[in-house]
Amino acid sequence: MTKTPVIAVFDVGKTNKKLFLLDEDYNIVYEKSARFIETLDEDGDACENLESLQLSIFDSLHEIYRLNEFEIKAINFSSYGASLVYINEQGQPLAPLYNYLKAYPEEISEQFYQLYGAPDKIAAETASPVLGNLNSGMQLYRIKYQRPELFEQVKYALHLPQYLSSLVSGAAYSDITSIGCHTQLWDFTQQEYHSWVKAEHLRKKLAPIFPSNQALAMIIEGKSCAVGIGLHDSSAALIPYLVSFTEPFVLLSTGTWCISLNPFNDQPLTPQELSQDCLAYLQYQGKPVKASRVFSGNEHEQEVKRIAAWFKQNAVKYRTMPYLPEVIAKLKAEQPQATAVKDGTGLITSGFSKRDLASFATDTEAYHQLMLDLASLQYQSTQLVLDGTSVKDIYVDGGFGKNEIFMNLLADLFPDVKVWAASVAQATAVGTALAIHKSWNNKALPNNLIQLKRYNTASNTVHI
Repeated sequence: MTKTPVIAVFDVGKTNKKLFLLDEDYNIVYEKSARFIETLDEDGDACENLESLQLSIFDSLHEIYRLNEFEIKAINFSSYGASLVYINEQGQPLAPLYNYLKAYPEEISEQFYQLYGAPDKIAAETASPVLGNLNSGMQLYRIKYQRPELFEQVKYALHLPQYLSSLVSGAAYSDITSIGCHTQLWDFTQQEYHSWVKAEHLRKKLAPIFPSNQALAMIIEGKSCAVGIGLHDSSAALIPYLVSFTEPFVLLSTGTWCISLNPFNDQPLTPQELSQDCLAYLQYQGKPVKASRVFSGNEHEQEVKRIAAWFKQNAVKYRTMPYLPEVIAKLKAEQPQATAVKDGTGLITSGFSKRDLASFATDTEAYHQLMLDLASLQYQSTQLVLDGTSVKDIYVDGGFGKNEIFMNLLADLFPDVKVWAASVAQATAVGTALAIHKSWNNKALPNNLIQLKRYNTASNTVHI
């Protein structure tokens, strides 16, 4: 029996932990998914269950190596950013995987900015809005001063994708896509670690940087295997588009976060943009990507629960609710426009949470209003990375790309830009595999990775 050569990709999200096997044409030939119950850190705050995650990686590897129909040629990892694992000399975690939404101690923050300059200045230099624990460099700074005994034991602080890779390879490395995702560690004006990192002697706690598009040669289960060092998930999701399109575009990657990524915008971030959660990422080849983001997937999840409970409906129905332009017209005439507000963690939301559900006659109206508010917020966010560029295409990937209401509203808001629902079967996983293509795959890069469906204004759709 001829075995199919594949790459195994572990795609670890906040909610779902997935494993995919992709063949040399980047078709998904195997997948499994798991969810873990969160645990608590020493302060009683919810956080990722690192032990369950570690066991799952090993169990899954053991399982796929027992599948007779596949030959594992490579393994790579992607995961969410702003999360550090503190390991000792033996590579074992020393502390919980702290939640990036955990409150940041004010006294530590004040100490930092008194030493190293105004928040606006640091934010501009590091292309990172000031967001406490969402700036993972600030997590390491907190550990140094709040838990010095832990800090002394730390060999390396690894971002989550690189920790997952180290479980398999036994090697600790840093990756530019993780360093470059609003960490406040990287000076985008100098293209190196920021001077504060050096002043605090943190370089020795950060593993050496290894190229994101290369892999380590390993022997696993007695066979050769290329092991990537992992990528930040948003940067991984961009890779299929960079491979497929040469004309300027914006990718709107939607999930828990809705992130507008413009690889064709290298303009410096302004203070106003930074205040609106605009930032820059580093893509896997090290080039800056101007980005803006809103926490809309999380807001959608919470508000759908509120709508379903109020109207005594099953929340599942909203996954496939059709777009009703007459409902949108009625809401625009009768309901006040939403005003974006900041939630308790300082993140911008659409303002729908402030609406009284009793003002809607039906749950259909309420849900259409939620999508209207989210689309309006998305317009403001995406516009931040569009301004001053020649972009004519917006590709919407992920959950909201499948939402007919959201997509029609977005097309109406961007009449001068082509808005596409872009379907890549698991874009993050495919991008993670593509990053190390040369290390495991002798075939040419495929040219049919992305399926597109265009949305026009006036609710007309064109299928391509």
